[in-house]
Amino acid sequence: MINPNVQRTERNPMPTLRSRAKASRRDALLIAAATLFARSGFNGVSIEDLGAAVGVSGPAVYRHFTGKQAVLSALLIGASDDLMTGGQAVVDASTDAPAALAALVHFHVRFALDNPDVIRVQDRDLGSLLGADRHRVRALQRGYVELWVRVLGEVHPSVETPLLRMRAHATFGLINSTPHSTAAGAAPAETVRALLEEMALSALTPR
Repeated sequence: MINPNVQRTERNPMPTLRSRAKASRRDALLIAAATLFARSGFNGVSIEDLGAAVGVSGPAVYRHFTGKQAVLSALLIGASDDLMTGGQAVVDASTDAPAALAALVHFHVRFALDNPDVIRVQDRDLGSLLGADRHRVRALQRGYVELWVRVLGEVHPSVETPLLRMRAHATFGLINSTPHSTAAGAAPAETVRALLEEMALSALTPR
């Protein structure tokens, strides 16, 4: 049912079928790009490959992105922004520092399991981004690390900040290895999730 309180003005138009279809195609291109870039590398994928993956011609991709660089930028900046905003949200919703740390671990493990191709692309092709976009990704990543550091600082008030930052990076290394260690589907996703959360929390919580 359409909400009668929503005003259909030029400043707040209702989405059209065409705009929804365009957004859906853009999302489909990003999903396809993650798969293709993870498999063949950024330089091994053409605009024609991207278009073919979602059933359009290569030139049709330009209706949504200015080029292959723009696709990579949207993919990696979007992922980093999702981590930053999602991480902040779970911290804000937590009642205390230990709960926030557990929520961050759960959130990051879920992200890694849900986005293995994006992690592969990040590992291999971040250097293919142009300067401004690469700096944007790095800034978002630093913000996400410092979010963890602040929470860890409340859990371990006597530990110096550089060591807290090292703990955060080591945890990311553990969790982000998931796309590589589970590539063959050796264990169910929920089994992997539980194991990673247990290992991360064991390493991060006081004894």
